[in-house]
Amino acid sequence: MPCVQPDSYLTLHYRLSDPGGVDAVNTFGGTPATFTLGQGQLSPALEALLVGLDENTHTRFDLPAGAAFGARIPGLLRWVSRGEVERAREYPGPAAQVGDVMRLRLPTTADGEAGLLTALVREIDEAGDALLLDFNHPLADCPTTFEVKILAVL
Repeated sequence: MPCVQPDSYLTLHYRLSDPGGVDAVNTFGGTPATFTLGQGQLSPALEALLVGLDENTHTRFDLPAGAAFGARIPGLLRWVSRGEVERAREYPGPAAQVGDVMRLRLPTTADGEAGLLTALVREIDEAGDALLLDFNHPLADCPTTFEVKILAVL
């Protein structure tokens, strides 16, 4: 039976949740994820847990605070004008509110590449003109449950 290696191309279902059982990601019941380890699809800590698992393994890891996505970095909280946020949103939608999670387009680079960042709206100023965005991973500094089922190791 194939075993996950540090550079394996694999297909799996996985779930990441906080201590209250709220999912940050859950592919079970939907389309599984397919990727090559070491390419940044998962945090290095989560990838390390996969190495050595056999195909068809279904297991769960309960990780202490900070182990999965590191500590919160205060510098990743930024005040941004509402106009900038609305222009950068991946998908237009209703006006952003506290608690919203959104994907923001990064400016296109000289080689035509553009990326996306995910941010959580933490606060809105009194005038409603600026948003405090948190670019930390939602599970940073949080105990995390990582459930995984390895479907295929290629």
